[in-house]
Amino acid sequence: MNEQRIVKKLSVVGILGNVLLAAFKLLAGIIGKSGAMVSDAVHSLSDVFATGIAYFGVRMSQQKEDKEHPYGHERLECVASLILGLILAGTGIGIGYSGIRKLFFEREAIEVPTILPLIAAIVSIIVKEGMFWYTMYYAKRLDSPAFKADAWHHRSDAISSIGSFIGIGMARLGLTIMDPIASLLICLLIIKVAFDIFQDALNKMLDTSCGTAFEQQIRSFVETQEGVQKIDVLRTRQFGNKIYIDLEIAVARDISLIDAHAIAESVHDAVEKEYPNVKHVMIHVNPGEE
Repeated sequence: MNEQRIVKKLSVVGILGNVLLAAFKLLAGIIGKSGAMVSDAVHSLSDVFATGIAYFGVRMSQQKEDKEHPYGHERLECVASLILGLILAGTGIGIGYSGIRKLFFEREAIEVPTILPLIAAIVSIIVKEGMFWYTMYYAKRLDSPAFKADAWHHRSDAISSIGSFIGIGMARLGLTIMDPIASLLICLLIIKVAFDIFQDALNKMLDTSCGTAFEQQIRSFVETQEGVQKIDVLRTRQFGNKIYIDLEIAVARDISLIDAHAIAESVHDAVEKEYPNVKHVMIHVNPGEE
């Protein structure tokens, strides 16, 4: 299955699944007198926008290099992830505000939920956890930050439904205050996930290093290549879901320019073949030992 078909499939499943689930949870929350379930429905509705943004972000990032963007468009996926993080944070804050209002200003208006919101919470947990694993599976195949963020959006919804289930269940046992408290717990969980998504996207937009472990892998691999005496400089940077590498290698000082160039080309091709996420390797050749 090619990338465009996977992206389209993920988007259709995400949008359709969330619309149906959000509608079901909203009705269950209103009819079943549960503020926590209404908050949960709003969270699911935000997933519809999240999936749409992930879809357009991925499609735009797959555009080929052009005159104005010679390095490609991969960072547009990071922009989509940043927007997803902000949407998720906004959803969490809205849910938290609703919970605080009911807890401190409208406590006498809190009603005992019916059994319907409990059923909706169970359905939501099962469906959203399934959507998380489904989306994450294909997001890893695409190596897509935006769809990985969308997958965690689904997982956060499943977690919020667990909070709803506990809060609604305890409210039905007489602790009606637990319904808005569940909304506050959902708020905190959602904001934590939003922060993680936002931080990851920001790192990939700021040319952040790929880390010591990955750089050590590259170093060990390059040092085994024929003609390479040692590595003088190695730098890596993230560019969306791709990686750029800057290398300075030492080769024998008495060989011809043609031979030195051939070694550099061989290292370049070997690294890009071994590590598919590496978009380009810039290699500078230094004179080493004779």
